[in-house]
Amino acid sequence: MRRFAHYMGDPQDAQAVLHITGTNGKTSTARALTQLLISKGLRVGTYISPHLEQINERIMFALEPISDIDLAQVLSEVADLEASGPELARLNWFEVLTAAAFRYFSDRPVDAAVVEVGLGGRWDATNIATASVAVVTNVALDHTELLGPTREHIAKEKAGIIKAGSTLVLGETREELYGIFAAESPETLWWAGRDFAVESNLLAVGGRLLDLRTPGGRYDDVYLHLHGRHQADNFLAALVAAEAFFGRPLEADIVASAAAQVSSPGRMEVIQQRPVVVLDGAKNIAGAESSAAALLEEFGSDRPVVMVVGMLKGKDAREMLEALGAARARLVVTCPPPSPRAQPAELLAEAARSLGTVAVATGSVAEALGLALHESTEQDLVLVTGSLYTVGEARAELRERLGEAAAHPGV
Repeated sequence: MRRFAHYMGDPQDAQAVLHITGTNGKTSTARALTQLLISKGLRVGTYISPHLEQINERIMFALEPISDIDLAQVLSEVADLEASGPELARLNWFEVLTAAAFRYFSDRPVDAAVVEVGLGGRWDATNIATASVAVVTNVALDHTELLGPTREHIAKEKAGIIKAGSTLVLGETREELYGIFAAESPETLWWAGRDFAVESNLLAVGGRLLDLRTPGGRYDDVYLHLHGRHQADNFLAALVAAEAFFGRPLEADIVASAAAQVSSPGRMEVIQQRPVVVLDGAKNIAGAESSAAALLEEFGSDRPVVMVVGMLKGKDAREMLEALGAARARLVVTCPPPSPRAQPAELLAEAARSLGTVAVATGSVAEALGLALHESTEQDLVLVTGSLYTVGEARAELRERLGEAAAHPGV
């Protein structure tokens, strides 16, 4: 990847880069950080993964997905460069997109690029960039077959994005992991709990009301237009990263404006009312636990829940369903996400039944969603979860059913 980038003229060095890794919360943090930088008047590119509905969503300018024409153009340029350099190894799919993103950002040009790691950090294709600010949201067990079996192994991989002279915003609070990140010798290390904290996190209509402490000061009564207690941590990490980037606190009105505008599709996203339909791409145990806690806090324990669940292979279906609170669900409808790595729907249904829940297996996300909505009343809550692939397919289906005007604002 480094050789190819050099062959392209090192477009990753054409702008400042803020690099984000972590087990959960990367995309929400990236979108919040982008919104903060835009609110300060910067031209900002954003690279995230995976996409929900269209591949264009991965490469954004000012939080607008790259157009089909621009995407085709930049991919063609990457393909031409790859073909003209016989000494270069062929790029894989993610590397092609990463190269295209950096090329697109350098051509716009942008003032800053907010770049989300695809997997891990140290050996990720995005790590050709030298980021002035590195963000680690958290460390939990996921992709253990690739990153290692323990949190320590995973932390070492994620710590690889830290560059000499950079500022590290460390959202992971476990003391036993702190030394792994400090060993990478960032110039400045701001640690959650010590240097920044969410001091108040209250439920509000359509989001959260926050009091935030940062290395630069305090921001009180900040309305965050995102659902879920955990989103406060993601926004705070973004805010601290923005402070690090500018070298000073942000104006209170800038923070308030960004917090009120930020969106994170597919992450505790309420996309329909009567019945309430919530999309949340929880894809590991930690994410599933956060999802279940958010639903209980925001909608209460008395509201009947119907779940649409599709997972990829490599996840323990019973553990995931238990963490999601499937035992309390009135009905669990399972489906295969649109991926060759999909877990069989019947296997998921069997796992749900082992928790004492009524479960039905279906052949597709669209079928599962249709059945869940048919079996729901206006008082129910329908949760679509288990994988961002499942959520993306359901989101597209719901947007088609509701029409663009009725659907929640898009990506």
